[in-house]
Amino acid sequence: MHSMTQEQTLVVGGVDAHADTHHAAALDQRGALLATNSFPTTTPGYRQLLDWLSSHGEIDVVAIESTGSYAAALVRYLREHDIAVVEINQPHAHTRRRIGKSDPIDAEMAARLFQAGKAKAVPKQTDGIVESIRLLRVARNSAVKSRSAALVQVRDLIITAPQELRDQLSGRKTLRGKVTVCARFRLTGRELRSPSQAAKFALRSTAQRIEALDREIAALDCELGQLVAAAAPRTIQLLGISTGHAGQLLVTAGQNIERLRTESSFAMLCGASPIPACSGKTTRHRLNYGGDRQANRALHLIAVCRLRYCERTRAYAKRRTAEGKTQREIMRCLKRYIAREVFTSLRADLADTTQPRPRVATTIMCGNPGFGINRTRT
Repeated sequence: MHSMTQEQTLVVGGVDAHADTHHAAALDQRGALLATNSFPTTTPGYRQLLDWLSSHGEIDVVAIESTGSYAAALVRYLREHDIAVVEINQPHAHTRRRIGKSDPIDAEMAARLFQAGKAKAVPKQTDGIVESIRLLRVARNSAVKSRSAALVQVRDLIITAPQELRDQLSGRKTLRGKVTVCARFRLTGRELRSPSQAAKFALRSTAQRIEALDREIAALDCELGQLVAAAAPRTIQLLGISTGHAGQLLVTAGQNIERLRTESSFAMLCGASPIPACSGKTTRHRLNYGGDRQANRALHLIAVCRLRYCERTRAYAKRRTAEGKTQREIMRCLKRYIAREVFTSLRADLADTTQPRPRVATTIMCGNPGFGINRTRT
């Protein structure tokens, strides 16, 4: 009888994810807590967690917090074993005030949020080309920030450097030109007690770091250009969408873009959906300040480019201005339309990534990805 009852039990799992351990809770279909346990964040630990949940009955779904960070590896492991996973991205209301907070409590509340119908989000798939693009973009963004910081340091060092060094660099008007000179400084001696020699050493070291970062960024741009061209060939052909913009929108949508049921879901995810701001006789919509702000920035730059180069977009802006719309409202509308167009294009592109297709010869510019309006393709 115990075996039959156990087989009929439908288990909902909840996981509170951390860097070193994952705390799991198992609930039955009636919401009764069956057990809680902790598992290490290793492959054997994931196997133990899955076996532990299966020992309580048939697994219906596992609700997990931090699916894009601490629990990313666990989500991949569960999907490989055909276990349904949902993402928990908000705490249970009033839980901390009523019963406090602990890892077992958070794991239990994650499962209860799913049973209450408040957790339905499907986690992003992190085992495809879009995840590769995300990883390279993280490295590129870090290199760009480091280069910007190093440029500021060179500027400040030149301001406080001895006058003979400042005179030597005064022939170059731009900061990048001064960096080129600083990278080729030669020290006349190893005595760094002299401020002049120490300034030369500091400027040369920082300038050479900038040049190394330039080479690193160029290499990453080249690889990103090839990956984005393979993942979204239709999207990067649209007016104003560069490989940089397309890469960001791919990362925002995720490899499994079908988890976004409609284009309005994608627009809300990008912070481009209209928010009602009506009162009395006033009927209007305001900007959406939520969503992925980097994706919103990409949509904004695409809209700016089209306002400059696309006659149709300029005619639309002129018509809405005549209707009394402000520039902010026009940009909001344009970003919404672009989000609809991009969603349709990305969905078609990502659908092709799951199917083999003939190799296409593509010429990609290796360097800073601009708007990318004109590209040579064969």
